[in-house]
Amino acid sequence: MALLELTDVSVTYGRIRALHGITITVEEGEIVTLIGANGAGKTTTMRAISGIRPLSGGRITFAGEDITKLRGDLRVVRGICQAPEGRGVFPGMTVDENLDMGAYARKDRKNLPAELDRVFELFPRLKERRSQFAGTMSGGEQQMLAIGRALMSKPRVLLLDEPSMGLAPQITQQIFNILREINSQGVTVLLVEQNASKALSLAHRGYVLETGSVVLEGTGQDLLNDDRVRAVYLGGEVAAS
Repeated sequence: MALLELTDVSVTYGRIRALHGITITVEEGEIVTLIGANGAGKTTTMRAISGIRPLSGGRITFAGEDITKLRGDLRVVRGICQAPEGRGVFPGMTVDENLDMGAYARKDRKNLPAELDRVFELFPRLKERRSQFAGTMSGGEQQMLAIGRALMSKPRVLLLDEPSMGLAPQITQQIFNILREINSQGVTVLLVEQNASKALSLAHRGYVLETGSVVLEGTGQDLLNDDRVRAVYLGGEVAAS
């Protein structure tokens, strides 16, 4: 049984059908990536999983439970947490306050110091800036904060939407190295990423979305070597891991 499964999921925005009956599975312990052009339905998929967008068809199950109609905040309690596109940090709050917001739904407050230490081990820069307002931080630091805030909810599956957007290559590589470490610590990851070569090199499996439908799926390596993926998303080259 998959940890997270979308079965024939459709989503509409008014008269526009954004997702056309997609089926996606994420096994526990995996990194799975969704790639595709702008407007392919990647972010809509993430919003459907996190409960921001209602489904017009299909179902979503998590750890064997049908969560199709479950409120978004209760999905966080179950173990689904998203670091959204654009980071979405609270600019007028400090690093510490942002991280504390990530744990708002947790009842095991006594374990929060250990979780905070874990975040600071992954992101030492955040520890150095604990009292700094998030709005004054660089884009890379804000992305680290967004991921750290999501980790404070102690997710079973972490949803990441475009974590490299607007970041310099060196910072992007650092973020991806940290994602690999987070996964090695037992967190399942579903990743939407514009940098297809980086995403597929990191991921165990991937799905290619076009106009709201899944058109290809396979292991990260298989998709890296697929002629169609190389031509459209990798500039005709096989990406280095």
